[in-house]
Amino acid sequence: MVNAGIRLCFFIFCVIMACCLSPLAAWSRTDEPASMGDAHISERLRQGTPADLRRALPNNGAPPERRLPHVQLQPLPPQEDGTIRRVLLPEGTKAVALTFDLCELATTTTGYDVDTINFLRREHIPATLFIGGKWMRSHAERAKQLMADPLFEIGNHAWSHGNFGIMDPQSMRDQVLWTQAEYEILREGILRSAAENGASLPDIAAVPNLFRLPYGRCTDQSLALLAHLGLRVIQWDVVAEAMDDNSRPELAAEVARRVRPGSILLFHANRVPKGTAALLSGVVRELRDRGYHFVTVGKLLTMGQPLRTRDGYFNKPGDNKALDIRFGVDGTGRRASTKGKAE
Repeated sequence: MVNAGIRLCFFIFCVIMACCLSPLAAWSRTDEPASMGDAHISERLRQGTPADLRRALPNNGAPPERRLPHVQLQPLPPQEDGTIRRVLLPEGTKAVALTFDLCELATTTTGYDVDTINFLRREHIPATLFIGGKWMRSHAERAKQLMADPLFEIGNHAWSHGNFGIMDPQSMRDQVLWTQAEYEILREGILRSAAENGASLPDIAAVPNLFRLPYGRCTDQSLALLAHLGLRVIQWDVVAEAMDDNSRPELAAEVARRVRPGSILLFHANRVPKGTAALLSGVVRELRDRGYHFVTVGKLLTMGQPLRTRDGYFNKPGDNKALDIRFGVDGTGRRASTKGKAE
């Protein structure tokens, strides 16, 4: 039987390789302003568009317009250093956090899974979305729509999916701060549009204070850097998606069996894994039948004791190290180092 860790690495490899293929689809864009909260999200933005397809948008490998955010978070206290995989909750509390990664490499664009996001909205399920800075820029209107939606909490998922297990410190710092800066740019646009239209200003965090490690990879050096930048590192204890068809009914039950009170579940919403919306629907149904309810990661952290580790991995330590050499010199898909140069 194939080792589960090898199968998982192969799944992640297939997911990211799917992002690296040349663009094939024609693309279109909407110039409609982002929503100013759930009540203002237009029907057109709720529906899928050709621009939501994977690899539909042209790739832009340049740095963001602003490379340093105006808002700098305070460093974390020493006891908050490390990665959080789940939260130990009081007896009888059955809360979990659903998390979704929206990311893309430096060398290509991915998509937007409208079915997954709209399912969360229809079911009124709060969730935490870890968004890459480059994805925010590629899908600016979608990103602003998500940021303005009070149902969602936004986390930082690095600029272009750089590998924090092998990157040099300056590159890691760029991956974090470029994303914070791009978020600020989009937030300013949302607030400006609201003011110009006489709408109430949405309550949007100044910058994200949660971070998800691309590939789940880290070192003591990268954890120290992230703590210094004021970001709590959020991983997962349940990998929801599989490497084949995620719409299989039996998969939802299998995922739900692995969930415990305080679990953090990993999904994607960038149209790379297939069948995520169907899987999500099944998992939510199974967990509700078991008495669970859903909260954002930020809320979950306030409900109990975060369980931390010094390592980043999928299901067990070391099961993601094989990915270090598969996606360029630094995990972003690039085949040559850009150290000392602008991306």
